[in-house]
Formats: sequence, structure tokens, C-alpha cells
Amino acid sequence: MNYAATVKGRSENTIISYYADLKLYFRFLKVKHKLSDGIAFDEIKIAYLPEEIIRSSGLNDVLEFLHFISSERGNSAKSRARRAVALRQFYKYLTNYKAWFTANPLERLEMPSLKKPLPKHLTYEQAISLLSAVPEIKNIADARDYCILTLFVNCGMRLSELVGLNTTDYRQEKDFDAHDEFVHTLRVTGKGSKERTIYLNSACVYTLNIYLKERAVLLNANKSLSHEKAMFLSKQHKRITNRRVQQIVEDALKRSGLDGMGFSPHKLRHTAATLMFQNGVDVRVLKEVLGHENLGTTQIYTHVANKQVKEAMEKNPLGNINNKEN
Repeated sequence: MNYAATVKGRSENTIISYYADLKLYFRFLKVKHKLSDGIAFDEIKIAYLPEEIIRSSGLNDVLEFLHFISSERGNSAKSRARRAVALRQFYKYLTNYKAWFTANPLERLEMPSLKKPLPKHLTYEQAISLLSAVPEIKNIADARDYCILTLFVNCGMRLSELVGLNTTDYRQEKDFDAHDEFVHTLRVTGKGSKERTIYLNSACVYTLNIYLKERAVLLNANKSLSHEKAMFLSKQHKRITNRRVQQIVEDALKRSGLDGMGFSPHKLRHTAATLMFQNGVDVRVLKEVLGHENLGTTQIYTHVANKQVKEAMEKNPLGNINNKEN
């Protein structure tokens, strides 16, 4: 875990996932080698797993493990694929860094095949309804919630990126190429601790400035909060949590009549990306906006557009009219 965090630069969320995946695998190995003493699977301690078991393990063990979590624990293909990635990284570490193996035992491990559904997103009209769910800004909570919704549907940032924002990440600089106009940006930290700059449109700047004014009033009234650097604060005046942001989005969806349709903060990211692509943003530019490492990840939004064009043609009422005989 230390190697993944400090050398490979993996994010905290990735480290937590790796730890959970490895713990599950180690428990499986203890059961397989009859070292669990009949203890319930989720209660098995991994501290006493003999080193020689790991040294003698390999591809077959991992394949058995993937079958186990599918048949016995109901893990989906997506979950199995994620755990397979963690295990492959673990054995790569044991091979290259610890020299326990001459070659990575999982080099030939095939990832579980995944269906790639088109990203679910709000339409333009639905996005407008969502933003209207905060009809009037009466206090700092209203200003915060409206700002969060605006950033999600305009910038396409991830939930973790929004929660991790600090006030120092918001910058206003003169754009000398545009007659000394100001350019407003947010510096966000994405997957793998990679930073990128998001340029804000007028709607984002407007709502962000309203919120920051309310935040400044709060800090002036509570001098003890002057050290708090988090952009978005909870009711307890601490950095807002992922779960609280999810609740804010859920409440807004309910008020706008969009609840129960499978929308979430991540679907708002899809919404921003889809609307930008539909309005002419090049897919390569969109890749940079979203912070994707590979262009192939961004290409899915081109499929969304193609699907919508096809559906539009099929909805044409003249589509079934054919009154000419051969």
C-alpha cells in the first residue's frame, strides 16, 4: 500500500480499494489452504497468512478466486475486473520490486469482459429543471448547493474532484489575449493525483462568487474557521463529504421530478460531457476537460450522439410511409 501510494502515486480511494481486494484474496487463500479454522469468511484474520503461500500462488489461484467471488459472493463482472486489476498490480510489485517471482504470474490473466453501456445523462431540459430546484438563494447552504449543481453540469468534474477542491484552487487571472478580460479557472486533482485546469464559464463564475461571498461572511463571523481551506463546507463547517454531496444531488433531483431515474453526481458528469459534445466540442478537447487518460474513454460520447441521431430518424412520423409500388 505504501508503494502504491508513494511510488506509483495512486489516490487514496484506489489504495482503499486495493486493500479491500487483497484482504478478500488473502482470506480466500487461507480457506483454500485450510487455515481459517472454520471462522466465518468475513471474520478471517489475514495477519497470519504464511509467506510461502503467496510465493507458491499464481494464475490458477487467482482464477479460482475470481470464480469464487462470482459464484459465492455474487460479484459482478465489473467488480471482478477491478479486483483482477488490483491482484495483477500486487503480483507485479512482488515480481519487479520484491523479486519473489522471475516473471509476473498474472501476465496472461485476461480481464473479465465488460459490457459498455452508453452513459446515462440528463437532457438539456432536464438539466435546466435540476438547476431550478434551488429557486432562491436565502443562505449559505442554498448558495453552496446551487454552486455544486452548476459545477457538475457545466464542468463535468468527478465527485471526488469537487469534494477535494480548496479555495486556493479558484483563480482569476487577466487574459491579455482577450483585451485584458479575466479568465477564471479551477485546479482539480483527478485520478492518480493528476492535476488539470478547468476553465469556468460565466454561469460557474457567477454561482461560485455568490457562494464564496456567503462563505466569507461565515468565516468573518467564526474566526476559528479561518484556517479551513476546503471550498465546500458542511453544516459542521468542515470539508463536505462525498455522501453529503450525493444527498444534495438526490434532493435536487427529487424536487425537480427527476428522482427514481438512476441519476447521480457521476451522471451529471456524463451530462456535461454529452451536452458539450452535442454542441460541437471536439472529442480530443473533451478528453482534456474530463481528465481522461485515454481518448478511447472519451469516444463513448460520440456513440451517444450517433444513437440519438438514429432515434431521431426513427421517430420521424414519415418513417413508415411507403406508398409506392415496385
